[in-house]
Amino acid sequence: MRHQKKTLKLGRMAEHRKALVANQICSLIEHRRIKTTLAKAKAVRPLAERMVTLGKNGSLHARRNALSILRQKNAVKKLFDEIAPASTERNGGYTRIVKLGQRRSDSARMAFIEWVDAAAAAIEEKPAEEKKARRKEPKPEPKQKEAKREEPKLAEGKREEAPAEEAEPTAPAPQEPKPKKRRWFGRQSEEK
Repeated sequence: MRHQKKTLKLGRMAEHRKALVANQICSLIEHRRIKTTLAKAKAVRPLAERMVTLGKNGSLHARRNALSILRQKNAVKKLFDEIAPASTERNGGYTRIVKLGQRRSDSARMAFIEWVDAAAAAIEEKPAEEKKARRKEPKPEPKQKEAKREEPKLAEGKREEAPAEEAEPTAPAPQEPKPKKRRWFGRQSEEK
């Protein structure tokens, strides 16, 4: 039986896991919402809620305990001054986990973890900048100068029309090759 084995290991040694969770909580305090894997979010939640409970206590001892776990003074200050007072009426359940689906690269399940009492306006979400692959534009080929054929001047009465065969041939304009439509892991192309 697996009694008393609550710790989520996350495939890390104890020191690495504690540092990871502390950094995640500091980021959560600073940004009020973070995007991470579902397993990490579930590992962060109990300790983040414990930190809010310490913040609600507000004593010097609680502040020092939070500082020993989080290791960042500015995060502890923000926790005790802003986040904990917003949760005074709540008896636990200070965070929520919102599942997002799978990450494209490795299919890891992703999630948002955020404070429940954080105002929607306070959550600053930076708009995702669209990164477009820069393609090199094909260099425009220099147009060949067509030499105008000089026709001998004839008297007005003896003007002859040039036969159709001797007319200057017009070269068709070079067409740029269309880029190949590539499928990425079997997805439908966006143009269809």
